Amino acid sequence: MRLSMYRALHDGWTLSGGDLATIPATVPGSVHTDLLAAGLIDDPYLDDNETRLGWIGRTDWTYATSFDWAPDGADRVDLVFDGLDTIAAVELNGTLLGRTANMHRRYRFDVTGLLSNSDSGGGNTLRVTFTAPYTYAEAEEARLGARPGPYDEPYQFIRKMACNFGWDWGPTLVTAGIWRAAGLHSWSGARLASVRPQVRADGVDVTVEIERAAGSGAVAVAATIDGNRVEGKVAAGATTATLSLDVAAARLWWPLGHGEQHRYELTVTAADDVWSRLIGLRTVELETDAFRIVVNGAPVFVRGFNWIPDDCFPARTTAADLETRFGQAIGAGANALRVWGGGVYESDDFYDLADRLGLLVWQDFPFACAAYPDDLAAEVEAEARDNVERLMPHPSLVLWCGNNENIEGHQHWGWQEELGDLSWGAALYHDVLPRVVADVDPGRPYWPGSPYSGAPDRDVHDASTGTVHIWTVWGSDDYTRYSDYIPRFVAEFGFQGPPAYATLRAAVSDEPLAPDSPGVLHHQKAAGGNDKLLRGLGAHLPAPATFDDWHYLTSLNQARAVSFGVQRFRSLLPYCMGTVIWQLNDCWPVTSWAAVDGAGRRKPLWYELRRAYADRLLTFQGDGVTLVNDHASPWTGELLVRRLELDGTVLATWSLPVSVPARSSLAVPLPAPVGVPGDPRRELIVASAGETRAIRCFEEDPAMDYPVAAYTGAVAAVPGGYEVTVTATTVLRELALFPDRLDPDASVDDLLVTLLPGETVTFTVTSCALPDPGALLAHPVLRCVNEPRQ
Repeated sequence: MRLSMYRALHDGWTLSGGDLATIPATVPGSVHTDLLAAGLIDDPYLDDNETRLGWIGRTDWTYATSFDWAPDGADRVDLVFDGLDTIAAVELNGTLLGRTANMHRRYRFDVTGLLSNSDSGGGNTLRVTFTAPYTYAEAEEARLGARPGPYDEPYQFIRKMACNFGWDWGPTLVTAGIWRAAGLHSWSGARLASVRPQVRADGVDVTVEIERAAGSGAVAVAATIDGNRVEGKVAAGATTATLSLDVAAARLWWPLGHGEQHRYELTVTAADDVWSRLIGLRTVELETDAFRIVVNGAPVFVRGFNWIPDDCFPARTTAADLETRFGQAIGAGANALRVWGGGVYESDDFYDLADRLGLLVWQDFPFACAAYPDDLAAEVEAEARDNVERLMPHPSLVLWCGNNENIEGHQHWGWQEELGDLSWGAALYHDVLPRVVADVDPGRPYWPGSPYSGAPDRDVHDASTGTVHIWTVWGSDDYTRYSDYIPRFVAEFGFQGPPAYATLRAAVSDEPLAPDSPGVLHHQKAAGGNDKLLRGLGAHLPAPATFDDWHYLTSLNQARAVSFGVQRFRSLLPYCMGTVIWQLNDCWPVTSWAAVDGAGRRKPLWYELRRAYADRLLTFQGDGVTLVNDHASPWTGELLVRRLELDGTVLATWSLPVSVPARSSLAVPLPAPVGVPGDPRRELIVASAGETRAIRCFEEDPAMDYPVAAYTGAVAAVPGGYEVTVTATTVLRELALFPDRLDPDASVDDLLVTLLPGETVTFTVTSCALPDPGALLAHPVLRCVNEPRQ
């Protein structure tokens, strides 16, 4: 019997809509990228071009293609779409196959008998017509009743990526299009409609669901893993069967930093249909009140980032892009990503890569920051079943979460009075979604939302249980406020900083650039964002005098603020078991909370997090130091603490033998001779344990009596770039090198290094040949806090 066959339908598409002539279209893709490729719109990421593109989301669009078809003897042919964005009518040869209303679902249409035989001279025409998202969403809002949300946009009334409609870090670019793969699937006998592997530490139980092309007879099914094969049957008239396979001496899949990421190939067959995936054997539990994720019986301290769509047009995000971004997350010390609820269920490439690298994935269902009508229940259930089935084979996925901040909104944002008797999504988060997870994927934890304290009647702001989001810092308070929190798990917190200079310069044509120039302000989407950046400098850093100062100091302050929070929460290990920073990435060039900007450049925050997220951390907390050991081995050695004058003179020394057990922390109070300064403006304290070091000044930088920075430097050409060596004559506070100011493609291996007098650092710069390499040692490329004022 012939095997089932899949034929992609990605060629020959055209796009038409509104008053525009028909143009070529790309599938997978979107209207915006097609219009951009045709030269009909300006790049929405540049200057304020975004503001002139609102008409796209208010226009109906049609994608069309023609193709030949030669019958291959199959009993059945299906037209399959992995993603339609969003309100679509699908027609084949003039026959309406169906209508869709969900960007997040896959669709399959039986087209057996509707295809014209090319051998007989016939061709086939496929049309997908998209209703304007605003037309649909605004009509649903009128039908169901307006509900509160953060923006004057109707995104909660359409099952579509919420941040399409703009966010406090993203543009309003409301898309349409065939955004994931499309094709024809021909098959005979039976096909595997779904395969649901429930993994154990010693094997897997596979539930298969079949669809028959004809008849209701028994269908043979089989599953194979690690050389073990189990056969069974789906009985006549039935559609499901479960096959159990044991793996002797199984090698487990572990999170990054806890063991290897071993995977087994699982192959499942039904008649001539074959399903094959790499799966990992492991267990996962959620200790709910403490909010502790436990993998294979071992609690995991989550060092994570929140993940947003990496591009406003997700079809443009490639596997290579994900590889780069995941490498940046791991390079900063992360072991987890939270896929945020205002985006999408990500591509198979995303989860495959997380499996391979050992990054844990927390997956929000796509609901964010708004009251959603419970009337969506049927559509949401179909969406959830589709995606839970698709993603459950991935060992990296350890948590399903019902929503982002919607429970908090109902409790604390004044929604109840505004809603009256209208629903807000409670039935979705407390009934529909947990029921789907329990039915389809019972081995994986479900959590109704974040923040959430474990029960509907508990205050989500109670940090003693469940998860919290901390936005008092950034919203109103100084970042030292993080010290007032004793949380179990922090699922969001962060602080803004501008993108890299080269990123901002490429995106904004303002001359000159200024913090308040039109283009720079347009690429700042947070309400009052630039005011908060300046207010956030507080007493920590001097007020900027120039744009270059603003860019450096606000970038530095972002790094310090987030690092301060990370160190605080990690010092509470094992009471606190997770920090998930807002956010890893950006979807376009913008001033935001990201560690990696919209062009993929690492901001100073990224470099500081590499220290704050290291397995072993030495951090000043209160009047002492805390050693954090998130490693499988004990941390033993000598803690050495010195109080120094700014010129390097040692005023007091103290040492203590220490031994910190694996996956724990140790707080050490400091005796007065090293912990109490004689002149706080002219002294600092240095703690070290092996190669790990921490420095604290006794006053904020503007109050310190720093000498004017002095150093010697040299630049040497090396293969692929340059080595820049700096030797401190005086203390150099937060020395940083920004080579992208000279070459947009240049990068540096380290940033924000404080040197004591006589110490040396060598930065490695990756770059093409520079016309003047000596500029790497000049302002504003080389900066430090106590540099001479320009």
